[in-house]
Amino acid sequence: MNEENEKTIKIGFFQKVWNAITKIEKYPDMAAEGLGRAFTYISKIVAILAIVLCLGMVYQTHKILQEGVQYLQNEFPEFSYQDGILDVTSEKRLTISEDDSYVGRVVIDTKTEDEQVINQYINEVNKAGSGMIVLKDKVILKNGAVTGTISYNYKELLGQMGINEFTKQTVIDYANSSQVITLYVSVFITVYIYCFIMYLLTTLTNAVFLSIFGYLTTWVARIKMRFLAVFNMSVYALTLSVLLNILYIAVNIFVDFKMEYFQVMYVSVAAIYLVAAIFLLKTEFVKKQIELMKIADAQEMVRKEMQEQEEKEKQEKEKKERQEEDRKEEKKEKEDKQEKEEQNGGEEAPEGSNA
Repeated sequence: MNEENEKTIKIGFFQKVWNAITKIEKYPDMAAEGLGRAFTYISKIVAILAIVLCLGMVYQTHKILQEGVQYLQNEFPEFSYQDGILDVTSEKRLTISEDDSYVGRVVIDTKTEDEQVINQYINEVNKAGSGMIVLKDKVILKNGAVTGTISYNYKELLGQMGINEFTKQTVIDYANSSQVITLYVSVFITVYIYCFIMYLLTTLTNAVFLSIFGYLTTWVARIKMRFLAVFNMSVYALTLSVLLNILYIAVNIFVDFKMEYFQVMYVSVAAIYLVAAIFLLKTEFVKKQIELMKIADAQEMVRKEMQEQEEKEKQEKEKKERQEEDRKEEKKEKEDKQEKEEQNGGEEAPEGSNA
């Protein structure tokens, strides 16, 4: 037993990934390692997923930044920022449609302070679903997933980053300099922490729901398993689904590829792996029962043969003992008879001599 545990401990992470995809029969052994190792395993898988997603975000950030630099140089008017005030050299508002923007409809107007006009801009962005309104002292953001808008004051927002002033040219120079690497690192770290936590919670939630389904499957299969063991197996069953998710994200970094029923496939693949592992475990259990029954039958046959042999030996022993007793009795009878004859012979001799 100790040797088997040592072999299990020595299995590396990538070997476990391979076993989780190609060797379903290893699930019970991996699940037997405990909840701690299962959690560590899924955390590493999610960490890889988060890294791929972050690299994609950095790439997209770089791409957007380069496109933004080109737009600033060729199409956008001059602008400057100082002491919390942004000034864009344009007498009329600038509008970027949602088709040409990554954040939705963008309205830029640093001249107006009229609240009615600003409310019109907000309504316009709300109708578009998402977007951004750039004013002289603040920026208003609208996210399609959130009701309402969020406002950020330039002085507070940029002041925290130590930015007090800039111009169009300084922004372009910064984007083209090596200092922009700091921005990429900041994006990577921020997105990584967020993605790791969110994907880990999501994956663990999926594992819980999957383990409930798996536990119900054990009832159908009529095999007794602890819920914790089923949960551990569910974690390993999610391996291929998470790896497919990583591949899906990697493809979307370079190609706008959408799979409508990807989430359904994500859950289905994991469920198939878990059910297959449970029924395979059931099959192995039945095989072991059959083997135990055969062993029990063989032991019963041996026991009966041993009993028959012992009975036979006992009978032979009793027979020999009876024969030995018979021989002793015969010998005793002969000795008694001979003794009587000798005694009778001794008594008849004197009578003959008197005659």
